[in-house]
Amino acid sequence: MSVRAISSAVDLVKAPLLYKGKVRELYDLGEHYLIVVTDRISAFDYVLEPAVPEKGNVLNRLAAFWFEQTAAIEPNHVVHTDVEKLGDLVTDPSLLKDRIMVTKKAERIDIECVVRGYITGGGWRQYQQSGSINGITLPQGMKKNERFAAPIFTPAAKNDVGHDEDISFDRMKELVGEELAHELQVKSLQLYTFAHAYCEQRGIILADCKFEFGLIDGKVILIDELFTPDSARFWAKENYALNIEIDSMDKEPVRTYLANSDWDKNSVPDPLPAEVVAETTRRYQDIYRRLTE
Repeated sequence: MSVRAISSAVDLVKAPLLYKGKVRELYDLGEHYLIVVTDRISAFDYVLEPAVPEKGNVLNRLAAFWFEQTAAIEPNHVVHTDVEKLGDLVTDPSLLKDRIMVTKKAERIDIECVVRGYITGGGWRQYQQSGSINGITLPQGMKKNERFAAPIFTPAAKNDVGHDEDISFDRMKELVGEELAHELQVKSLQLYTFAHAYCEQRGIILADCKFEFGLIDGKVILIDELFTPDSARFWAKENYALNIEIDSMDKEPVRTYLANSDWDKNSVPDPLPAEVVAETTRRYQDIYRRLTE
């Protein structure tokens, strides 16, 4: 397997670039979109150097795996993931193997659908301040990382500039309409319940996750990515405990390194050490192996 990191596909794809995110690039193929998942890595709102080898193809293969696993629950935007089908639109198919996804064009619903099965991360911080998460009042005395009696749906309004905004379900209904809000809530909880059970069989806890949905001819479909380390919080079952900071199975080595460095978080950080990059690659490969093999 190649260890070359791909920071951008702009010079490899002969199609208009519509959008360049922190990790993904979106190209216009006419009838469809082309999503290329690069090896770029971000933390604390900065894209870091160097890119992390294999990260992009792990994210793309894992998303494709989950889209296939959940297609019976919810239709999705995937057309295919075969770079060879792109022909001369790609100058070097070997460099983009396993990191492309051709998708249907959907109208994005500007809500990030978040499901939490455990009280941790931003949900824990909200609870400490108010005893609630996104307007949902929770029992007193909950412990950090404790599992909810049932998963909770905590949406956010998507902002193209700045951070997404946590909102109540009532506010979501105002934004997208009551019928669509309920449909997205039900589908999100169904998807989480399915994936949580699947992960549990493989010694992994799916703590929380986020979904994006779109509309094609008025019908809801899943878009973007699904149950990847960039859109879900995975814990190794053997590491689970209450009242601690659980080491999640993602880019945690990068976050830990930066948190323990003298970086001020207000300027571009120095390049990541080689050992941090290598450990991050290993983490992404490990979660893929544990979920799919």
